[in-house]
Amino acid sequence: MSVAERIRSAGAALTAAERRVAAVIVEAPQEVGFGTVADLARRADVGAASVVRLANKLGFDGYSDLQQSIQTELSAQLRPAAERIHDDTAASVAAHATTELDNVRASLAAVTDAGLDELVGRLADLERPVLIVSGDASAGVAAQFAAQLCQLRPDVTALQGSVVTVGRQIALADPASTAIVIDLRRYERWVLDAHAALAERGVWSAGITDSVLSPIAQVADATFPVTAAAVGPFDSHLGTHAVLNLVSARVAATLRVSAADRLAAIEGVWSDTGALTDGT
Repeated sequence: MSVAERIRSAGAALTAAERRVAAVIVEAPQEVGFGTVADLARRADVGAASVVRLANKLGFDGYSDLQQSIQTELSAQLRPAAERIHDDTAASVAAHATTELDNVRASLAAVTDAGLDELVGRLADLERPVLIVSGDASAGVAAQFAAQLCQLRPDVTALQGSVVTVGRQIALADPASTAIVIDLRRYERWVLDAHAALAERGVWSAGITDSVLSPIAQVADATFPVTAAAVGPFDSHLGTHAVLNLVSARVAATLRVSAADRLAAIEGVWSDTGALTDGT
């Protein structure tokens, strides 16, 4: 049984404090998989003893056993597609819906106020250029995020292309820039190399990745762990998309006046050129 299934089975036997701990486990498994008893207790606003009691009620030999089980589940979610294709992928619409909604909930639940405030503050500082680095699998959501930011503020650049092109972009990067680095296990080597090179130049970065122990998190100044479980061979990027949408919305709210002028100018051009149509 998965940890979530054990929690559902034990439901009625759990105390109020244990249910709060269980809710955090379901909503933010990365924090449990890579945090301490004290971290989980603090997040659930309970004592450490409640965490240990829940682990025992779920059939685990203490917190470390529970943590190991969650780490194993997180690793299994990110197996190569070539392995997962052999799993039973003929799941129902309901199974897909449950998995994807859990991805979004868990990814957003893992966002901390402090981390979000710091990132949004930097992205809303128009004196700081923005650099976006993404692996191929997450390139779609990264491109959408870049397009949104470009409509809210200037100086947004996606680092991409050949090694020569990326190297030139990094060499010319303003050390005051803010970098957003996005990738999941298995990480692309060029993404890690680019991230390390940006750090060497003193560029502050936020990592959007699968755990706080990933090589991206080890270099990033702030980490936003996302959940990417999927029914089928390919990782889901809905959790990543949800986090990036949250960041865009917060930046828009912070830059409301200047962003409104920028959006109005864009809409004006689209209107004048007839670029958009309702299909009639």
